[in-house]
Amino acid sequence: MVMKVIPISSGRTPAPAFAGGTLRDTLGRSMHDLRISVTDRCNFRCVYCMPREVFDANYTFLPHSAILSFEEIARLARIFVGLGVEKIRLTGGEPLVRRDLHRLVAMLKELDVELTLTTNGSLLAKNAQALAQAGLDRVTVSLDSLDEATFRAMNDVDFPVAKVLESIDAAAAAGLSPVKVNMVVKRGVNDGDILPMAERWRGSGHIARFIEYMDVGSSNGWRMDDVVPSAEVVRRISERWPLEPVGANYAGEVAARWRYVDGAGEIGVISSVTQAFCGSCTRMRLSTEGALFTCLFAQSGHDLKSLLRGGASDEEIRDQIAAVWQRRADRYSEIRTSETAKLRKVEMSYIGG
Repeated sequence: MVMKVIPISSGRTPAPAFAGGTLRDTLGRSMHDLRISVTDRCNFRCVYCMPREVFDANYTFLPHSAILSFEEIARLARIFVGLGVEKIRLTGGEPLVRRDLHRLVAMLKELDVELTLTTNGSLLAKNAQALAQAGLDRVTVSLDSLDEATFRAMNDVDFPVAKVLESIDAAAAAGLSPVKVNMVVKRGVNDGDILPMAERWRGSGHIARFIEYMDVGSSNGWRMDDVVPSAEVVRRISERWPLEPVGANYAGEVAARWRYVDGAGEIGVISSVTQAFCGSCTRMRLSTEGALFTCLFAQSGHDLKSLLRGGASDEEIRDQIAAVWQRRADRYSEIRTSETAKLRKVEMSYIGG
């Protein structure tokens, strides 16, 4: 993955040193969430994220020496918490292809944050207990269809639905619940599975979440015609099982919440295409090799690894991160057009969802 990474102190006047209080960007948004990609590798080749024709046998992934160590990640996470971060999500690629991930979870558990992980579920069953014992709070599992043929085609490695369902059960048994089950909805591909997905998780204690197909990266061939608006998803489900809106759990929550009127739980919808929520975005993203991104749709990142490995103090790194956030003006989903969709952007497999 070749992505432009800007030296974090190159030729720009840094913001004043952070002196406590709430850190805000140019649009008044505070920093609440940190998403950490622990690997750029994945054992799936999902067509909307890592299409096989791009991420083939000749694709060059990052060498081990280029990625952040667990100790480097934990150090940065501690600095971010000092700047106001209250929630950390571990992502990938597929985070569980990184060996001994529970070790990192244990390091991060020393911080006073909510600690979650997003996974495709392929390796979760055998890791759920160790992750829970290390201190992980919750997991989100990607499952784009309950139909066997559709799911195997979408993950493009012939992985069966039953194995993902087994992992969800294992996560729940380990105490990592409620499990959030994410479905990326693509018109004409899996939108026929909206109702079966809702039915499967109604009354289960878990939460199905329906995500609009997004133009993340430059390799998934995104078209607006492929998007199923969240309003349509809610309408389809509500016609079968009436829904009513629920308030957000916290300011800046990504998913809009809807609960079943009959008390059978809730669903979530993530609408970054048709109902942009940039104005409340509180997320910062740390890539596998230590680049800092201020938006999921960013075209470049800011180099933290050079600071880490160049002898910078925690205070120096903290002030540089604060300066990046204070300059932040991202609102890609609010200004998305057919032309911006063609821009070369960081791939989701490199930065995490």
